[in-house]
Amino acid sequence: MLKVLFSPSETKQSGGQEHAKELLGSNKARENILNEYNRIVNSKDEDKICKLFGFKKFSECEPYINDIFSSPLMSAIERYQGVAYDYLDINSLDEKAKKYLKHNTIIFSNLYGPLLGGDVIANYKVKQGNSIGDIAPDTFYKERFSYQLDLLTAKDEILDLRAGYYNKFYKLTKPYTTLKFLKDGKSVSHWAKAYRGIVLREMAKHTINSLEDFMALEIETLSVKEIKIVKNNTEIVYNINS
Repeated sequence: MLKVLFSPSETKQSGGQEHAKELLGSNKARENILNEYNRIVNSKDEDKICKLFGFKKFSECEPYINDIFSSPLMSAIERYQGVAYDYLDINSLDEKAKKYLKHNTIIFSNLYGPLLGGDVIANYKVKQGNSIGDIAPDTFYKERFSYQLDLLTAKDEILDLRAGYYNKFYKLTKPYTTLKFLKDGKSVSHWAKAYRGIVLREMAKHTINSLEDFMALEIETLSVKEIKIVKNNTEIVYNINS
């Protein structure tokens, strides 16, 4: 099988009707960080809440002031919005493609840590790079989940579509594949998010379960320029053709 590592997004969909369940790894391993987040959010300390969320005005924080243990739940792959998720456009996919995304995608959340796309989570806000109280999420989850992720993906191939920051949560030690997107010979940043979403969408539509199948997948406006192999990383470099 093929697992796709993916980034979260600052923007999220509100609401949800899913029932609570055990998340990837275990809920117990997340207990300290989730309790600390909940304590800060419900502390009425406006400065701490604004700092955690990354907002300047407390009025911007209000949609996220809730108890995450009793809030509506939604699958992570549907909860996140933003550029990559806009181009993924999960709501326009059929049920088979949605099931693929929920089982084959691992998203690295700034609050919940590594999640399967189908794991259900509350609406929350943690600015990328911020600590939750005295807890640094990247260090917290790297220490507690690296071994579990190694076991989970032991028999899988890995396509790593994460933004570089999320490498801090989990360092791959087995062979893996990454993608790079070039426009007019230059690496793109904003549009890299869009094309990660496009690539994941096409994988879901065609139920891509191996890197061999992925390499045979034709994606509109993208053409393979070269393939580089450095140690355990195979990097596929794409040209964006307009």
